Amino acid sequence: MANSTSTSILSFPPQTFAALSPSAFLHAHLNPTSSQSSSTRPNRRSPTEFRVPNINTSSLSHANGSAVVRLGNTAVVCGVRGEILKAEDIPKTYNDLAKSPDETDEEKELNYITIQELGLLVPNIELSTGCAPQHIPGNAPSAATQSLTHRLRSLLYTSRLIQSSDLRIWSRPANSDIDPGREEEEDEGQDRAPRIKAYWTLYIDVLFIALDGGAFEAAWGATIAALRDTKLPGAWWDADREMVLCSDQLEESKQLSIRGLPVSATLGIFVAEKGRSAKAAPNKRLMRGLGDSGATHHKQEHGAEAWLLADMDAFEEELCQEQITVVLDYSTGKTKILKIEKNGGTFVNIEEMRHMLRLAEGRWIEWKNHLEASKR
Repeated sequence: MANSTSTSILSFPPQTFAALSPSAFLHAHLNPTSSQSSSTRPNRRSPTEFRVPNINTSSLSHANGSAVVRLGNTAVVCGVRGEILKAEDIPKTYNDLAKSPDETDEEKELNYITIQELGLLVPNIELSTGCAPQHIPGNAPSAATQSLTHRLRSLLYTSRLIQSSDLRIWSRPANSDIDPGREEEEDEGQDRAPRIKAYWTLYIDVLFIALDGGAFEAAWGATIAALRDTKLPGAWWDADREMVLCSDQLEESKQLSIRGLPVSATLGIFVAEKGRSAKAAPNKRLMRGLGDSGATHHKQEHGAEAWLLADMDAFEEELCQEQITVVLDYSTGKTKILKIEKNGGTFVNIEEMRHMLRLAEGRWIEWKNHLEASKR
């Protein structure tokens, strides 16, 4: 009688499978064997589903504006504080074109260059907080930190988010509501024209508490929320003391005027391992079914499969060959593209880019609703 042998099936828990073969693990979720199952990422989101932002403002008591933003397991704190830059400390070669505190909209547009030339917006990002295993507390700023800071600073200036008129401090109040008694008495023959005596410099500090992907979107979202929460105290020039004085009265503080609402959305393209060989032709990639609700799956001609993933976590960022960041503003009812950044991979064709822009527009609406809800 022949001995019967039983065949045992070797299986691993999901965490072990993800550690041994991360690409195959993600591919198994995106391409389930059952025809009745839909593509679902390991974090239980659909391929084009973004993480819901959780926003809390006025979180820091000693900042002019602050916000805490969470995107899944990514948590960021942003604080804005104003420091005074005296006009006498600015090199004489610079000439501010503003002639009066009461500027027209056209004059504000022309005089915006003041903010960038004087560097009145100073962002700083801190990742060395133990927010992720690769960011150990006490380390020097990493390349990722410097890159994020540069991108944030560039977008702050190119988006023209802050108006120059909000950062100027004149020799006398722009209106008589602050306190007419503070205005020094001048002789009849003396020049009474207001002059710029100082500027507000905004230091924007972004601190990562936890990092699980989406670093730039979280940092930018926290910056927007903190700037919308920022109030600068009423300030005026005291001629007798030859210094700027600030009011401690809350009703004399001024809310920053934010121009528009730029929102960032990051997407990635994951290519299955068999599509990364030299035989695969990435320049012939085709997107399938962009009009469908599940329009996230596309194939290359040589059998390689690829998916478009929205708002990747840290695990997915390591596996995506291409990452695209879109910054747009839809506050006027028309889509205004402020910046498109692409890293890695080969190319993204026009049809794919249009699909990404539609996803970014939906993300803008989501951020807008949560930002407005945080102010209530």
